[in-house]
Amino acid sequence: MRNAVILFFILIGVTLISCSRQQSDKIVIGEYASLTGNEATFGLSQDMGLKIAVEDINASGGLLGKKVELVTEDNQGKTNETVSVVSKLINVNKVCAVIGEVASSRSKTAAPICQNAKIPMITPASTNPEVTKLGDYIFRVCYTDSFQAVVNAKFALENLKIKKAAILIDQKNAYSTGLAENFKNVFTKLGGTITTEQKYSNGDKDFNAQLTSIKATSPEAVFIPGYYTDVNLISIQARESGLTVPLFGGDGWESEKLIGGKAKDALEGCYFSTHVSAENPAANVQEFIKKYRAKYSKEPDCYAFLAYDAGMILFDAIKKAGSTEGIKIRDMLSQIKDFPGVSGNISINAQRNAVKPCVIIEITGGKFRYKETINP
Repeated sequence: MRNAVILFFILIGVTLISCSRQQSDKIVIGEYASLTGNEATFGLSQDMGLKIAVEDINASGGLLGKKVELVTEDNQGKTNETVSVVSKLINVNKVCAVIGEVASSRSKTAAPICQNAKIPMITPASTNPEVTKLGDYIFRVCYTDSFQAVVNAKFALENLKIKKAAILIDQKNAYSTGLAENFKNVFTKLGGTITTEQKYSNGDKDFNAQLTSIKATSPEAVFIPGYYTDVNLISIQARESGLTVPLFGGDGWESEKLIGGKAKDALEGCYFSTHVSAENPAANVQEFIKKYRAKYSKEPDCYAFLAYDAGMILFDAIKKAGSTEGIKIRDMLSQIKDFPGVSGNISINAQRNAVKPCVIIEITGGKFRYKETINP
């Protein structure tokens, strides 16, 4: 019996040492994303792009002599779930950095948690300017709505040749309200007029009251800084109501589901700003597309590109830091300059925002076609 007890504790000790060694042989990073819920397309694209980044870094030998392990949590597109999963990544999984989210509202929820824990967080696509103001451990690899608004306002005035625009806003969405406010300020400053501002809530199915009010003001175009799920329905109902002017919006439009069903015709000749075009002939862009197609049998959207860049920039920072300590990773992230990302060259400025170009996409023939690039 005595020998059995001794053997039992020896086995426990070996197991603990083995587990500790396995942990020390890996660099664990966390990801939170809306893999289910209303904006699941965003989260799934982020996840797929980031997984390719992890595969690429591990295929090249990993980091600091170790393999990178990705731990992914689904926040279901919910604020309360975001708190739970990000806390778990930090306190249970012991990640050295966190990547996420696409939606600004949920990035704003996660940022204080990461900041308090001194764990660097990189959002691939949250464009609301307030996100990175929540702490010096919070970064983004996308432009902000301040820039995206300038792009949309100038495009409307100079390319669409319009002077009067209406705005339709998702009133509870930080991305939508922030982009709308920035657009209004720039558009009016440059000589444009906002005919009306109408509001809705994400998930609404009937937009006829707002569209009737918009039509009554005779705008020359309608700016809709919302997500593809709503814009799909809005565009159909807009055309059914007799509103024939161009609709345009921001990167929240980008999804293959945007032009599903009748929206394919309703959105013909409409535009949205985004981060990258798959028509970009750059070698690294086309190589990423090739890998993505091979792995997932589909085309990547901008969120896949951005998530890949978020991963590769994080890995570059860890490599240069020679450490997985949060403060050292943070310091290296702050020094990123002219990083050759698949979504464009990226430099991180003093506010921890990416300085990079914006792309305008035209919807024509049921496809997203490159229109032009606007540099910062």
